[in-house]
Amino acid sequence: MQRFTVIGLGNFGAFVATRLYDLGHEVIAIDTRQDVVDRIGPAVTRAIAADATSVATLRELGVGNSDAAVVSTGEDLGASVLALLALRDVGVVEIFVKVHSEQHRRIVDALGAAESVFPERQAAKALAARLTSGKLLRYVELGDEFGLQEMAVPEQWCGKTLRELALPAEHKLQVVAVHDMLRDAVEIPDADKPLTPSDTLLVAATPQVLEALTRLR
Repeated sequence: MQRFTVIGLGNFGAFVATRLYDLGHEVIAIDTRQDVVDRIGPAVTRAIAADATSVATLRELGVGNSDAAVVSTGEDLGASVLALLALRDVGVVEIFVKVHSEQHRRIVDALGAAESVFPERQAAKALAARLTSGKLLRYVELGDEFGLQEMAVPEQWCGKTLRELALPAEHKLQVVAVHDMLRDAVEIPDADKPLTPSDTLLVAATPQVLEALTRLR
């Protein structure tokens, strides 16, 4: 069991807090709004209506013992930055901050956030990629230079093995997993097992390589 603190209980923060709790972890959820705290209270370890930008308050709540913290204060840039600084002051090392603009991202990154999370932009990119290709099933961006994509097996690859296709050399990509849709089984790739039309592939590569894959038939 790990201990997490979530500051800001809007849709994103509330979902993160309850999901972490469902996974068996201890979760302290903090928001300034008492009604929001009352709603989420039964779904986390402890929910508190408090000012999370106050170092004294965070110390009193024992937040410094958290393994990581998530800051999700909506579009209130000031509260987001102050909460990040307060978390650092009480000794939390891993701090993830939901951002709402590029300026917000630059500020929290400069102030030492472990990661800035821009869910709307990430979801928009994934949807745009999916809409522009019938082959693309799921897309996850991992930074600007890397991504994971689930895709149907192109016709020209069916019946061939990954060893025969030599995808790392030929296409500069790596197959991470194979999903057998008929059995609904996800497996570590077997280099000598022929691919079938019922398979989908989870592949990792640069965005440029992944985009080129969508044009394969």
